[in-house]
Amino acid sequence: MVLVGLGGIAISALIAFVIGFTHFVHTVATFEKPDTNQTADAIVVLTGGSERINDAVTLLDQGRAERLLISGVHPGTTRETLADMTTGSGALFSCCVDLGHAAMNTVGNAKEARNWARGNGFESLIVVTSSYHLPRSLYEIRRAMPEASLIPYPVTAHRIALDDWWKNPGTTRLMLSEYTKYLMSIIKLRLSGPAISYETAQAAVSR
Repeated sequence: MVLVGLGGIAISALIAFVIGFTHFVHTVATFEKPDTNQTADAIVVLTGGSERINDAVTLLDQGRAERLLISGVHPGTTRETLADMTTGSGALFSCCVDLGHAAMNTVGNAKEARNWARGNGFESLIVVTSSYHLPRSLYEIRRAMPEASLIPYPVTAHRIALDDWWKNPGTTRLMLSEYTKYLMSIIKLRLSGPAISYETAQAAVSR
């Protein structure tokens, strides 16, 4: 009877994981960029690909915010190097871009964004990162600074096929890995103290 009970629990957990994963992938695949008229006090981009920085700098150039933080920059990477990666952005990097070198992971990104935003009095942020990374990023940043208004800005890498992810082993592995990390973030934060609920996190992801 004990084995039957454990088997039932394992099957239920597997079903819950599959349902949650399917919802996660659907959410990521249907993320939409915010309206072009939507602005914020500042922009935070989480490093991890040149597409992210390009999109963030473009938003800044469009006047969607007054300042940009590039979080998680390698200590050996200079402002000039990043400016060279984005066309025609030299003036912006001179006046309106800050580099964060402390963050080593998504939790670090959230803390770095919080300290920077609070230090500058920013209450609303456009969060720029890869679409698959947005759910965990939004959760961590919302956890770090629940008072802020967050506007997700998804960046889709051309190599990631979300429309038919089940046909692409690389995309499937990436999404499974990110979903597992997302769940672990929720579990870790719940065990470490008061945290927003899973339902609240899902609502934040779906915005």
